[in-house]
Amino acid sequence: MIRLQNGDADCFSVLLNRNRNYVLQCLSRMVRNKADTQDLAQDVFIRVYRARSSYEPTARFSTWLYRITMNVALNHFRDEKRMQGSLSLDVPEGVRIQRKAADRSLSTEDRLIRKELVSGVRRAIRTLPPKQRAAVMMHRYEEMDYARISAVLGTTAAAVKAMMFRANETLRIRLRHLNVSEQQNEW
Repeated sequence: MIRLQNGDADCFSVLLNRNRNYVLQCLSRMVRNKADTQDLAQDVFIRVYRARSSYEPTARFSTWLYRITMNVALNHFRDEKRMQGSLSLDVPEGVRIQRKAADRSLSTEDRLIRKELVSGVRRAIRTLPPKQRAAVMMHRYEEMDYARISAVLGTTAAAVKAMMFRANETLRIRLRHLNVSEQQNEW
């Protein structure tokens, strides 16, 4: 990033290639829509390129990139919330397309139960406020500690701890019918 900042434009393609999958993975966990994920990833790298002159290596590059990625995702949710009243012509209302590879090591019944459990947890996570959702995703799926999450979200570790507590309480209430409390590592 320092070389890009100093005018070596070829370094941008190196940054893009090294970090594209990471950004796509983070966004896909948050957004759950492949087309939106691709668009948002492009937006992330456009922002990285535009911010090259103001970049300061005070934190790890990955933390800085993750913060940009989460901000783009949070902006997407904010904009999506504004657009909820409008109808999409692409997919009929109420239809959700999901593709998953089958886990061949489980029986059909076990796969169905697990699929329902995972689906219920994901639905519950999607209902969380965007910052709580981001914190949960970073902690559970990216295995980030509270200090790193606070750096990404631009808040304190204590605020992240409170956010995680509220998110976990909300999820516990919303998922009690699935008996998820002892199976939280699944999500």
